[in-house]
Amino acid sequence: MDMYQQKSRWKIYLALAGILIITISMIFTNFLVNSLKQEEQRKVALFVQAYEEFNSWEEEFEDCDYAFLGQYIISNQTIPVILVNERGKIVVARNYSEERDTNIAYLESRLKIIQEGGYPPIEGNDYQIFYEDSKILGLLTYFPLFQFILIAAFIFYGYLGINSSRRAEQNRVWAGMAKETAHQLGTPISAIIAWIEHLRLIKEGDEEVEEILDELNNDVNRLNLIADRFSKIGSTPKLEAINVYDELEKCRIYMQRRAPRKVVFEFPNQDSTPLNININPPLFDWVVENLLRNALDAMGGTGTISAKVSEESKHIVINISDSGKGIPSNKFKTVFEPGFTTKKRGWGLGLSLAKRIIESYHSGKIFVKKSIINEGTTFTIKLPKN
Repeated sequence: MDMYQQKSRWKIYLALAGILIITISMIFTNFLVNSLKQEEQRKVALFVQAYEEFNSWEEEFEDCDYAFLGQYIISNQTIPVILVNERGKIVVARNYSEERDTNIAYLESRLKIIQEGGYPPIEGNDYQIFYEDSKILGLLTYFPLFQFILIAAFIFYGYLGINSSRRAEQNRVWAGMAKETAHQLGTPISAIIAWIEHLRLIKEGDEEVEEILDELNNDVNRLNLIADRFSKIGSTPKLEAINVYDELEKCRIYMQRRAPRKVVFEFPNQDSTPLNININPPLFDWVVENLLRNALDAMGGTGTISAKVSEESKHIVINISDSGKGIPSNKFKTVFEPGFTTKKRGWGLGLSLAKRIIESYHSGKIFVKKSIINEGTTFTIKLPKN
C-alpha cells in the first residue's frame, strides 16, 4: 500500500510541476505577445495619425490628387486599408492579399464588417479610409490560446504514448513470468505423477494408501490446471460457449471444500435455464476462485459469499459479494494494480491477473461495484453475450 501511496504522491508532484512549467511558459509568452501586440497597435495609431495629418495638410492645399494618396497607402505594408470615394465606391485597397486586393465582392464584405463594428474611418475631403487590425495583430491575439491547446495536446498524447508503452512492457513481463512458471511446474508435476503410479503398484490392495493416493492425484491434477492457466497467459486463449451456472457451481464446490464451516455460499441453482457465454473455462475459473479466495480472507472464518447472475442488453453480469471487512472507496481501482495487497504474505498479483484475463482475453470488465467498511464488498464481472 505504501508503494501506491508514494506513486500517487509522485503523480501529484509531477502534475504540479507540469502546471508550473506551463504557467511560467504562458506568462512569458503572453508578455512577448502583448509587447508585439502593443507594437502593432502603435503602428495602427501612427497610421491613423499620419492620415489625419495628411487631411489637415490637404485642407490647405486643395490641389491634392489620388496619385499621392495612393503612393502613401502603398507605403503601408501591414495594415489592411480600403479607400472609398465620396460616392461610396471602393477606389483602392491594400494588404489583404494579392488576389483579394482587387476582389470587389470580398472587399465590399470586409467594408461592411468594418462599418458595422470596426474602427471609425479617417475622413478626407472627398474620400474615406477604412482600416482594421493587421494580420500579425490578429494572429498574436489568438496565439496564447493556440499555444495552450498545442501544449495540452502534446502532454495528453505524450502521456497516452508513455502509458501505452508501459502497459505493453508490463504485459510482456507478465507473459514471460507466467510461461516460465508453467514450464518450471511441469517437471516436478510429472515426477509426482510417476511416484503416485509407482506407489499404486507397490501398495496395490491397501485401501488406506489408495485413498491417500487418490487425494494426491486430485491435488496433482489441480497443479496441472494451474500450470495450464499460466501457460495461457500471453497467448490468445480459445473461447467456447459454456453454461455460466455450471462453471460457477464448479468454483463453489472447489472453494467450499476448503472454506471454514461457518462460511455460507449462496450461488444460483445449477438447474436454472442454461445461460451460455463465450469463455475460456480454466482462466474464467481462475478469476472466480481468486474473488472467492479474497472473500474468504476478508471474512475471517465466518460470513456469507453470494453470486448472482443477470442479463443486460449486450452483457451478462456476474456479481460476487461477501460480508467481509470491505474496501475503502479510494482503493476501488488500486486493488487491481500489480503489487497491491493487504495481506502480510500476499504478492498482490491475483486481482491484477483477473483484470487482465477478463478485459484482454474475454473483452469484458471487472470492477468493484460497491463496498462498505465492515459490511462487505461486491465485485462485478461483465462479459459480452454470445
